[in-house]
Amino acid sequence: MASSPSMLTKFESKSSRAKGIAFHPKRPWILVSLHSSTIQLWDYRMGTLIDRFEEHDGPVRGIDFHPTQPLFVSGGDDYKIKVWSYQTRRCLFTLNGHLDYVRTVFFHHELPWILSASDDQTIRIWNWQNRSLICTMTGHNHYAMCAQFHPKEDLIVSASLDQSVRVWDISGLRKKHSAPTSMTFEDQMARANQQQADMFGNTDAVVKFVLEGHDRGVNWVSFHPTLPLIVSAGDDRLIKLWRMSETKAWEVDTCRGHFQNASACLFHPHQDLILSVGEDKTVRVWDLNKRTPVQSFKRENDRFWVIAAHPEINLFAAGHDNGVMVFKLERERPASNLYQNTLFYVTKDKHIKSYDFTKNVESPSLLSLRKFGNSWVPPRTLSYNPAERSVLVTSPVDSGTYELITLPKDAIGASDPTDMKKGSGNSAVFVARNRFAVFSTSTQNVDIKDLSNSTTKSFKAPVGTTDVVFGGTGCLMCLTPTNVVLFDIQQKKQLAELAVTGVKYVTWSNDGMYAALLSKHNVTIVNKQLEQVSTLHETIRIKSATWDDSGVLLYSTLNHIKYTLLNGDNGIVRTLDQTMYLVKVKARTVYCLDRAAKPRVLTIDPTEYRFKLALVKRNYDEVLQIIKTSSLVGQSIILYLQKKGYPEIALQFVQDTQTRFELAIECGNLEVATEMAKELDKPKIWTRLGSEALMHGNHQIVEMTYQKLRNFDKLSFLYLCTGDEEKLTRMAKIAEHRGDFVSRFQNALYLGDIESRIQMFKEIDLYPLAYLTAKSHGLTEECESILEMTGLTANQLTMPEVGTSLSTPRTIVPTHKANWPVKEAAHSSFEKALMGEVGGPVDDTEPNLLEEDVPVVAAAKDGLAGGEEEEVGDAWDMGDDAGLDNAGDESDFVNVDNPDVPVDTTGPGSSEAELWSRNSPLAADHVAGGSFESAMQLLNRQIGAVDFAPLKPRFLELYQASRTFLPASAGMPPIVNYVRRNVDETEARKALPIIPRDLETLTTIDLQEGYAAMRTNKLESGVATFKAILQALIVNVVGSQSQVDDAKALISKSMEYALAMSIELERRSTASTGGDDSLKRQLELSAYFTVPKLDVSHRQLALMAAMRLSFQNKQFSSALSFANRVLANGGASKLVDQAKKTKQQCERSGSTDQIDIEYDQFADFDICAASYTPIYSGSQSVSCPFDGAKYQVDYKGQVCKICEVCEVGAAASGLRLWVQGL
Repeated sequence: MASSPSMLTKFESKSSRAKGIAFHPKRPWILVSLHSSTIQLWDYRMGTLIDRFEEHDGPVRGIDFHPTQPLFVSGGDDYKIKVWSYQTRRCLFTLNGHLDYVRTVFFHHELPWILSASDDQTIRIWNWQNRSLICTMTGHNHYAMCAQFHPKEDLIVSASLDQSVRVWDISGLRKKHSAPTSMTFEDQMARANQQQADMFGNTDAVVKFVLEGHDRGVNWVSFHPTLPLIVSAGDDRLIKLWRMSETKAWEVDTCRGHFQNASACLFHPHQDLILSVGEDKTVRVWDLNKRTPVQSFKRENDRFWVIAAHPEINLFAAGHDNGVMVFKLERERPASNLYQNTLFYVTKDKHIKSYDFTKNVESPSLLSLRKFGNSWVPPRTLSYNPAERSVLVTSPVDSGTYELITLPKDAIGASDPTDMKKGSGNSAVFVARNRFAVFSTSTQNVDIKDLSNSTTKSFKAPVGTTDVVFGGTGCLMCLTPTNVVLFDIQQKKQLAELAVTGVKYVTWSNDGMYAALLSKHNVTIVNKQLEQVSTLHETIRIKSATWDDSGVLLYSTLNHIKYTLLNGDNGIVRTLDQTMYLVKVKARTVYCLDRAAKPRVLTIDPTEYRFKLALVKRNYDEVLQIIKTSSLVGQSIILYLQKKGYPEIALQFVQDTQTRFELAIECGNLEVATEMAKELDKPKIWTRLGSEALMHGNHQIVEMTYQKLRNFDKLSFLYLCTGDEEKLTRMAKIAEHRGDFVSRFQNALYLGDIESRIQMFKEIDLYPLAYLTAKSHGLTEECESILEMTGLTANQLTMPEVGTSLSTPRTIVPTHKANWPVKEAAHSSFEKALMGEVGGPVDDTEPNLLEEDVPVVAAAKDGLAGGEEEEVGDAWDMGDDAGLDNAGDESDFVNVDNPDVPVDTTGPGSSEAELWSRNSPLAADHVAGGSFESAMQLLNRQIGAVDFAPLKPRFLELYQASRTFLPASAGMPPIVNYVRRNVDETEARKALPIIPRDLETLTTIDLQEGYAAMRTNKLESGVATFKAILQALIVNVVGSQSQVDDAKALISKSMEYALAMSIELERRSTASTGGDDSLKRQLELSAYFTVPKLDVSHRQLALMAAMRLSFQNKQFSSALSFANRVLANGGASKLVDQAKKTKQQCERSGSTDQIDIEYDQFADFDICAASYTPIYSGSQSVSCPFDGAKYQVDYKGQVCKICEVCEVGAAASGLRLWVQGL
């Protein structure tokens, strides 16, 4: 295969003869219809076959994609036209009617029409929506080889083997099949003087022009996309150009060059070129203006049959005997060079321009290169020398040429260069301030030249070199197909070599320490000694790359901007609508050139790669800052952190309970793991937590997990190991209560309780074992008692030899009051910083809530609670304890009788108030139980609550309402009784507290008070009422899913009313203060008062207030719109009558506004709850995670003005008011 140097093949497929081709207008797909009856759908970007469609019998000659719908149409030698869906991958229906081969099929760009040309000498138009034939055009007297719609006008052009090209007018058909509209006088006159009918009386489609000039049959014809031109290809080997006007058409010129039949032709969609293919195995390109050949592309063995152009981008496809090829005519990469903050580049019309990144300004043309090289071949590279303000430009024309041009100091327009030096060479690049290197592939020589274009030094490039690029100070990089060579110019020797295949471009980092070697599908990062640092592979073509100031490489593919760190970690930065060539990255801005050589500025979010870079560099302060200020959440980040060994950092991103538990276990954070385990409450979770805690020596958490799992044997052994004899005694009693003989015996062994063991043997009539046990331990009286019970004497017994009794081993140092000492792992810088950050806000908020003498469940430091231990078994469901010894119920770990003593949350607990916070994941139950801290943590995660001061009265209300105090004897504390909401529940683990001011109370009493405040115009009181409703709902519970929905509705309604009343109060405040813009702001606020979703009766009040204020200030247009809304809502006759009068007066006054306010009655918008300005649909905004109030993005991170509790824009999981089963 031979080709012109500027024609670039992008994709090739191998198959049988390709007869039809169609590009998808948006996706990188191409349809190929084959002579073998198959239709192929290819992804030409990935080079993969997506699908095959095989329902035609015989060759398929015509194919076309619908411009907007997921459809394509095909026509074949089976006389059938088939319409397919590529989504469902099947044929939807078949259009029958043609009597011979169907040659071409095309969709109309607007109407639901399909145009077909057939060997039955007819051209037909079909409606694919109702699947009917709507027009048959006759006139050709040989095969109709091709027919196409005009891209804009109601015209069709057709080509036939009768040697003619016909242009048809189908405006009558459009009028006939279009929806009726009101007709102008001109339309009526035109309808009266209808066009002449054809010989069959058909007026729908009539011949407008017949173009004759070909000496043989015409195979293809095509309209120009914008000009009144037609191009045709025929068996006379000619490509003919035709021009038409309203009244006539004529031949302009002929392009001669094909030496076999010309199969197809078309106009270039964006340039003045004609492309044609023929059976002489060539693709030829012609200059449309001069009608001269520009270039050609020849295959050795394959005849070409069809050619197609992509409607949007500069891609073409040609079908031949063995498949299809997708190609470009030229490189679209603009020649450019970056120096500091200025980019020099060559535009499409071959002008040199510069772009200043500091000012974001594009300069006028510095120089014109129109005389350089070929007018159709753009310059390949540009190299800039700042010392001399000159550029080196290369072109592939004439086997490679270069020009050295001095740029003018000022941009004076498109002038031709005056100081210019030329030479031949394939590559040219500056290597020093007064030297440049020129490389020629034919001689494999590198010449070092000075600025006078004289050669100062010359040497042979490494064998196989195809290109040379700048390689650092005094060096060149020589690129070969299989490796890259670093060459020292001064010493003329090779410094290093690296095996990397297919490198096309090299991009150096800003500090010159690293370079990125770009090939078609690979990026290889090397240091300045050409030592490989990392490499990555992409399935899609890599187009360009540039370095961030921090040392991160950003590179572009056909449809993405991606990044890679020096260690190979990579990811996606953003998607691209079109291919871009990156030139510079600065903070969140990427500067690039598009394929039209226009500078583009794109915005990116560098958070992800800066986060990873900070981790790699162990800059934990920056990591912490990113965690605090960004929403960097995603499974990929979590997996990345786990993979890199940073589970403690991943823990900061995760809200999901299960994932948080896994990460906490991985990083050894038992505190978080315990908290998550309580929420999950599954046996497997407790087992894993127990195993991890055991490895950490935290036997208090191990004890809790064994209790949750009811693992009595392990508990007993744990108490034996820690020397806790008191709890071992309790375990023995529990075993007795459970009737578990083995467990009783085991505990008796651990305790060294001989009497208990003897008693157990007696209970099950094992008197020989009882006697042996007593005998071996020297209990003579017990031996005699046993002999007496059995009626035997000592002489009747044969005794084995009894040794000395062994005492039960005792713990030398009891450790049950403290966890086992282990060497603590040193905290990383990140963990230290994190602990400092996390500790800050908690300390700030605690004194505000805990000023009163209120009991709190406090997490004890290091698992201890003042050196006291907790009683075993009180939190378990043991049934009735009536038969147990109550002496062991009091433990010095938890004071059961006095709930006012803070207790350790790591143990099973014993007071009912403490059980509430363990039994429920709801914040209200934690508050009632006195666990304010855990309640605040829950609310922070669920709704982003940060300011708890407004909730203090509610916290105290819940705490006090769930307890009653009965005075006892003088000098004794009162007896505490706990008030439950599930009074019938007997199981302690399911006990829950009463919650005052529930949903029903808030709906029936508080909400009605708010409504009354709205009706009576007591807006300050109303705002306070609705905010109190919201704050009461934050700490509340409901009993079913339907009540959850009711609560959400009440939250939304309270927010809307609080917002509306606040807007009106702001308006009144503005009116009282006055000012230059006071009136305008009042009018805006009164209009915004009508926006919140209030009940109709209350909305009428807002509308009436806005209507009156607007009317008084001659805002007649606004007053009219408010009056219309009042009338549409209806209601009280007094309001309706007043609105009618206002409407009439506004209409008489002209319906205009004197003051232009920021209020669009037809737009969809919300009101910012802080600035009281509109947030239009589609614009960026943030919201309160609790009540949903919308805010401008500037208010992100502030406290919500409506609920006064939550952080605006905070990540939150959502408020929980109900848990099924509780």
